[in-house]
Amino acid sequence: MGDWYQRQIVEPGKQPLLCLLLGFLGAFLFIRISVRLIRAQVSWWPKNVTPGGLHIHHVVFGVILMIIGGLGLASPTGNRPPWAEIDAALFGIGTALVLDEFALILHLKDVYWSEEGRLSVDAVVVGAAACGLLLLGASPFGVDDASDSGTKTSAWSYAAVVAVNAGFALVALAKGKVFTGLLGILVPFFALVGAVRLARPGSPWARARYPAGGAQGAAGAGAGGEGGVASAGAAAGVRRGCGEAVRAVALAGPLPSPGRAGGGRRGAGAFAAPAPLRLDRRCLPGSLRSGWAATRTGAAPLPGALPPDPRASNAGGAGRGAARLEEARRG
Repeated sequence: MGDWYQRQIVEPGKQPLLCLLLGFLGAFLFIRISVRLIRAQVSWWPKNVTPGGLHIHHVVFGVILMIIGGLGLASPTGNRPPWAEIDAALFGIGTALVLDEFALILHLKDVYWSEEGRLSVDAVVVGAAACGLLLLGASPFGVDDASDSGTKTSAWSYAAVVAVNAGFALVALAKGKVFTGLLGILVPFFALVGAVRLARPGSPWARARYPAGGAQGAAGAGAGGEGGVASAGAAAGVRRGCGEAVRAVALAGPLPSPGRAGGGRRGAGAFAAPAPLRLDRRCLPGSLRSGWAATRTGAAPLPGALPPDPRASNAGGAGRGAARLEEARRG
């Protein structure tokens, strides 16, 4: 084990990078446990740092540690042990604290415990994966592939390899594939996979390349998952149609309860059932879609609707209101 470590880590000069990765992972695990204990108000755990009532987020400490570690690595003693390892570890700890609140930096508000806060975890995973790949010997944009058996390769060959791999990475990022795009910088295969798959809904590529109702949009909607792309125009149309039906029901007002119509006198009014609604099938939950065809033709009311009260014909004002509502809907 000692010989392997000396040969694979120490001799190639990867020991500072290993210290950086260990500091990164250790700091991330520590700060995640710490914030959960603070949120749970555990009595024996230190609380938030709030001098004078000002809450100082741990991203501030991360920035300070990154500055100290970066200056140390750039100093004349930065390439000498043990200072190189110490500075790299400080930089890794600071990077973990910063990326753990990456969503706060992006949104400029505290979204740590919200859905947007998950972006911080994604950033930490990408950072750890990139550091691990560098430790294993991966080269950005596959520049090592431009050389064959140690033979000297021209600058144009390197430029071509970098341009192609960087192009795949940019396309993957434009399609909303953050993981595959960023990891593709170090492993071009990831960038290639992200570039050939369908874009995520709402990504810049999807908005620019997939027209509403197009074949690619329909294929993406059926594929689902990371590569699924729903047609934004079609989805918006369905939402508008469902919204109009819901607004029509809302405009009708609350229906009188059985036996309470007509000024609250028992039996004096009628219970007017809603007129059949002609909804898009996608507006209905799965349990109600079986009667959709009959509902569209008007042969049957919306599944789940109450049947009309037989007293509706003698309902007076309530009956006339229901008739006007039905005429408005049909018109």
